[in-house]
Amino acid sequence: MFNIENFDLKLNTEFIGRNFIYSDELSSTNTFLMDKENGQTINGTVVLAEKQTQGKGRKDRVWYSAPDSNLTFSILLNKDKALLKEANLINFAASLAIAVSIENLYQLKTDLKWPNDVLLDGKKTCGILIEATSQANKIEKLVIGIGVNVNQNSFQGVFNYPPTSIHIELGRTVEREKLLAEILNNFEIMIEKLKQNKKTVIADWKSRCRMIGEKISIKENDIEKFGMFYDLDEEGFLLLRTKDGIEKIHFGDVFLS
Repeated sequence: MFNIENFDLKLNTEFIGRNFIYSDELSSTNTFLMDKENGQTINGTVVLAEKQTQGKGRKDRVWYSAPDSNLTFSILLNKDKALLKEANLINFAASLAIAVSIENLYQLKTDLKWPNDVLLDGKKTCGILIEATSQANKIEKLVIGIGVNVNQNSFQGVFNYPPTSIHIELGRTVEREKLLAEILNNFEIMIEKLKQNKKTVIADWKSRCRMIGEKISIKENDIEKFGMFYDLDEEGFLLLRTKDGIEKIHFGDVFLS
C-alpha cells in the first residue's frame, strides 16, 4: 500500500504534486486527467493509480503493470502557455527527471532512448506518454503519463525492448513513496531549466543517450529507415544521417542496427 504521508514528507515542490490524487484502480491516469468531467484543473496535479485497467503507451500499446508494485501516474500542466508549446521537450524533462532520480537514489546507470524511454542495463524500466488538448490551434493542457517498473519481478508478453525493473537491477525492494517524490522534485527542476534555457535540457538528455553516433533503424508503422543517429535538433527531434543527407524524424521506434 502506498503511504501518502511518507510521500508528502519527501515532496519538495512548489506546485508539482501539491494536488495529489491516489486511486486503487483507474482505467488510465492519463484518461482521468484528460476527461473534463473529472474537474481536475489545478496546474501540477498528479494522479497515481495502483492498477490501470487500460494502461497504454505509444500507438495505444498496452502498458501492463503489476498492482501495488510500480508507479503509474500522470501529471497535469495547463498554466504556462509558453511552456505548453514545448511538449516534445517536456517529454525530455520527464525522462531526465526519472533518470536523475534513479541515479541519485540507487546509483544505477541509466540510458535514455529516443523519444521517451528510460533504460537500465539496456532494458526498459520506464515509458512516457504525453497527450494534449487544444483549442483554436493552441494547446490548453498537457498530461504527462509515466510508468516506472519499480518492484515488479517478472514480465509477460512480447516487447519491442526487453523490460526490467529497479528491483531486478538493484536486488532489493524500493520505497515507492521516496522514488515518486524524488521524480516530482526533479521534474519541477527540469521544468524550470526548460523555461530558462531549453538548450541545457537537450544537452543533459544527450549526455545520457548512448545511441547518438550509432547506426540505427527507425520503424514507424510499415516504414523502416536506416542511418546514423546524427544528433537532435533544437526541438528535440532526431536527425538521421543517411546516404542522401540529414533527415528530421518526428516519430518512430529506434533500434540499434
